[in-house]
Amino acid sequence: SKIQQHINYKVRVTLQDNRELQGTFLAFDKHMNIILGECEEMRRTKPKRAGEKEERRVLGLVLLRGEHLVSMTVVAAPVQEERRSNFMSSGAPGGPGMGRAAGRGAMPPSMGMAPGLQGPAPGYGAPSSQMMAPGYGMPPPPHGHHPGGYMQAPPMMRGPPPPRY
Repeated sequence: SKIQQHINYKVRVTLQDNRELQGTFLAFDKHMNIILGECEEMRRTKPKRAGEKEERRVLGLVLLRGEHLVSMTVVAAPVQEERRSNFMSSGAPGGPGMGRAAGRGAMPPSMGMAPGLQGPAPGYGAPSSQMMAPGYGMPPPPHGHHPGGYMQAPPMMRGPPPPRY
């Protein structure tokens, strides 16, 4: 789209309440919400004396809701990448704002699974391990048959027959 061509340009944005913001146009979305980097706010106020007064304040990184935008004007061409990369790789040590991994990612494989990731609690959401065993739900073998296939005596008829009188 046409607006995509203006990414990284210096722009001036006018809001519904007559404030003007100037900064580097970094991103936008389908609602025309925009992100400005290195942003400054300019407000024109009318003091009781004659003339207008312009107040400026530095805001930094700003997300503007598209609903409040009135206009957007290009002020300057994009910052050259060489200047940016020289600034970023100046060799200065990182300060307290330096990005570091927070350690909230996946666990190393040696630690095993976390307690909440082992599956549902017994009795909730999954069949028990006994139900998942082979042969579950099959009728028991007929009386007198052993799993190996040979005949076995019924439980009350084990041992030699009783003597005859």
